[in-house]
Amino acid sequence: MDNGACSYRRFLDGDESAFDEIMKELFDGLVFFINRYVYDIHTAEDLAIDVFSELIVHRRRYNFRVSMKTYLFMLGRSRALDHIRRRKVIPFVELSQADGLTDERDTPEDAFLADERKRSVNTALSRLPDEMRIAVHLVYFEEMSYEEAARIMKKNRKQVDNLLYRAKKELRILLGKDGEWLLWGALRNAKQRFSAAARKS
Repeated sequence: MDNGACSYRRFLDGDESAFDEIMKELFDGLVFFINRYVYDIHTAEDLAIDVFSELIVHRRRYNFRVSMKTYLFMLGRSRALDHIRRRKVIPFVELSQADGLTDERDTPEDAFLADERKRSVNTALSRLPDEMRIAVHLVYFEEMSYEEAARIMKKNRKQVDNLLYRAKKELRILLGKDGEWLLWGALRNAKQRFSAAARKS
């Protein structure tokens, strides 16, 4: 049982502080994931709050068969797609959508190189079909297993495997032989900056 699930078990047993532990561990990542669908950080935060509210309102729906993170991301995907259908838009979320954040510790040269990498990766990702981009985000950015990504995307493992194979093939063409490394590095950097900004807000 993962940490989130253990905390939720304690919450169900009456430990209200355990819910705060889940929020602290998983809220930022859920917001960032939803934001890759809705392309609006404030909307993503609202939807993430709705998802966490589900844990309180419907306390017995989570069956502990998947990790808490996987369960929340499944709910987050559903909420995001519902929002998109209502708005009738399918946005593309850039890596820099953590509100154009910059790291104060970066030198001008570091910042320039990071921006160049982001532009390259954003251009490449924008050319991928939506499902490929989401699969890449879950596996490379969130470091989920293929099985977890499959549950969230409502696909089987083989389908996720195929999506990632095709995505990596396209990215190698678009970004060169170091495309996979550039992608992983850019995603990791974006998450670190997003989390830092969330802690400051």
